[in-house]
Amino acid sequence: MSCDILEMLAEGLNIHPKNVFSKLLMDENSDSVFRVNHYPPCSEIEGLNDNNNNNDLIGFGEHTDPQIISILRSNNTSGLQILLKDGHWISVPPDEHSFFVNVGDSLQVMTNGRFKSVKHRVLANSVKSRLSMIYFGGPPLSEKIAPLASLMEGEDSSLYKEFTWFEYKKSAYKTRLADNRLILFEKIAAS
Repeated sequence: MSCDILEMLAEGLNIHPKNVFSKLLMDENSDSVFRVNHYPPCSEIEGLNDNNNNNDLIGFGEHTDPQIISILRSNNTSGLQILLKDGHWISVPPDEHSFFVNVGDSLQVMTNGRFKSVKHRVLANSVKSRLSMIYFGGPPLSEKIAPLASLMEGEDSSLYKEFTWFEYKKSAYKTRLADNRLILFEKIAAS
């Protein structure tokens, strides 16, 4: 499914070959990961409303996914939120029959910012456990991540400097979860 989605994205951007992203996940050295998260119910949040500060009730803190793409499926329990441009968090309605797709930081770089990774988090639920399964599609560690030439108008139009997936992972582990990890690889920051 992740490869099909990536090929549709490439087709939408008029990129050829259309497997330019998906081949990185299909590579035998792909650094893809499958993770299961369990968030037990948190009775302390019963009765709280959106005006209260509930930062202590975060199940998984705000972050973007560093990989190329993430595919998430969860049980029918709320908790997933995304951050809007205006700084407000909104809840993603739970749907146990749907998959949620997140653009990763690496795809943001390879599309030179045409697709953006979205900051998201998980809040604890007061009554029900939340169970989520996530496939993180990552390239091989040695893969060079940079904007595709076909998406740039000139040599100076790249928003990011080139890096390997290993370099990006290494730098990400040195930062806080909520930090903008891409800032270290932006051309403006680099100059």
